[in-house]
Amino acid sequence: MIRRLLGACIGVVVVTAWACGGSDNPVPTPPPGDDIDERPGTDAGPDAGGDAGTDAGGDAGTDAGTDTDAGTDAGTDAGTDAGTDGGTTGGTDGGTTDGGTDAGTDPGPTTGPWPTDSVVDYTKTYGLSKVKAVGVDAAHNIWLLNGATIGVLRADTKRATWTTSPIGQASAGYSSTVICGGSQGRAYVGYYADDLRQDPEYPLLHTNYIISKGDPCYYPYQGAPECYEYSHRRLQIYRDGDVDAVRLDTGGQIVLEEHLHQSIRNTKDEQGNTRVQTGPRKIDDLDNLGIRNSNDHHYDEDRAIYSCVTVMQGANKGDVYVGSNHGVTRIRGLEYNAHRHPVWLKDGSQMAGYTYGLGIAQDGDVLIGNEWMFGIVTPTPGIGDWDNTSKTVNKMKVESAYLPALNGLSEFDYWRGFQQTTDGTYYLGSKQYGLWQLTVGRAADQAQEGTPVKSEQSDAVQNINALAATGDGSLFIGTEKSGLWRLTPQKTLEKVTGVKGSQVLQLVYDPRVKPAMLYVLTNDGLTVLRDY
Repeated sequence: MIRRLLGACIGVVVVTAWACGGSDNPVPTPPPGDDIDERPGTDAGPDAGGDAGTDAGGDAGTDAGTDTDAGTDAGTDAGTDAGTDGGTTGGTDGGTTDGGTDAGTDPGPTTGPWPTDSVVDYTKTYGLSKVKAVGVDAAHNIWLLNGATIGVLRADTKRATWTTSPIGQASAGYSSTVICGGSQGRAYVGYYADDLRQDPEYPLLHTNYIISKGDPCYYPYQGAPECYEYSHRRLQIYRDGDVDAVRLDTGGQIVLEEHLHQSIRNTKDEQGNTRVQTGPRKIDDLDNLGIRNSNDHHYDEDRAIYSCVTVMQGANKGDVYVGSNHGVTRIRGLEYNAHRHPVWLKDGSQMAGYTYGLGIAQDGDVLIGNEWMFGIVTPTPGIGDWDNTSKTVNKMKVESAYLPALNGLSEFDYWRGFQQTTDGTYYLGSKQYGLWQLTVGRAADQAQEGTPVKSEQSDAVQNINALAATGDGSLFIGTEKSGLWRLTPQKTLEKVTGVKGSQVLQLVYDPRVKPAMLYVLTNDGLTVLRDY
């Protein structure tokens, strides 16, 4: 099937650049008239992991074309630092202007407020309605998502509270996709927004580029026959999709806290001094710009959210990562930095697949798996560094890689899970090709070594929706049709009993309590496993 895919990056780039961006400088040649890609053997229907959007899988298009695709320098993102344009103050839940985490002092594991039985059917025990996504916050409140309705099973009352009418992006008609817990009483809800197409009024403009009020007349490329001026209509595109932060208010009701829009980026001025670059947070009558590229606010590339993961332990505990149609955005409190992605090149265009597979390694590394590629990055303590392409800042154990033992570079591998077990072994789970063990070679090697995990039971785990590595050394495997499986520390596969449902939608592992909790969401409800 041929379909236009979501805009990506182009230019004189290197595969390992990881970050997308642009500059206010014109590109040397006109962009292609029509960005298309071919998805072999599938349609554009919904993916099993969510109730919204398309599983089109990859993302190709045109970017403003900086030499290294590393984004802009301190002088091109509206020139804003921490002291201008709203800044980044200590008032955004936990005092982050890119300092510590949003989690506060770690008291260490406790039993937590929930039953310690080995297996509990939460849907039956707590009378939960249909749940399509689940997350847990720092206070052990269990957040629930069912289409336009957001719920929370409160740790104090043991009762589920649901919104009675759509809030945030849901009230604007956008479909919810994922939910992740944050600090106490807070959660993040991801939404789906459509691909941006060529605008008939701006036929030569990059589909994701938005001219801001006050910008000079913009030439889409060097020697273009005309330049384009600010459009209030196109400005509204910033609102689409992205992520809402929601909270429990003092009355115990779920309310919209903010549609995330506070971008921060660590950079340096012309004298080499470090500064925090925020970009504008209000343009014209729009005081909430949503998530846009942190290195150049003109680009709105992360529009559909397909995955999220909360960092449950370690130095960056409390941070949240969301995977989108274009890359991975890092969130702390109400601030974010967008974005990074493993990519490959096709005729000079970066091919950045939809990110369904997100994980956190045993040492805190971020594990990223998209439709084509995967990568492993070691984040710095400051979220404003996240999109920095310097390998001395965000070190990468794997830059942008694929498994030639599985498929060619241009073929989809459909990664849906990426985890590391306590013995240090990496595993990738594919929607179509089962479970693979990764042997990490040199970081810059695009072709990495992978071997399929085979046993008498391996046929049952060919269609994987989710993976979770647990503290006992196990790897839990959520499948599309065969329920929940476990790869034991002894590397044997066994079926997990006691979990209803044949289709596992999501796995969330929480080691902040003892015994740890593994949330298993299936087509038949929510079950929690402890002391396995």
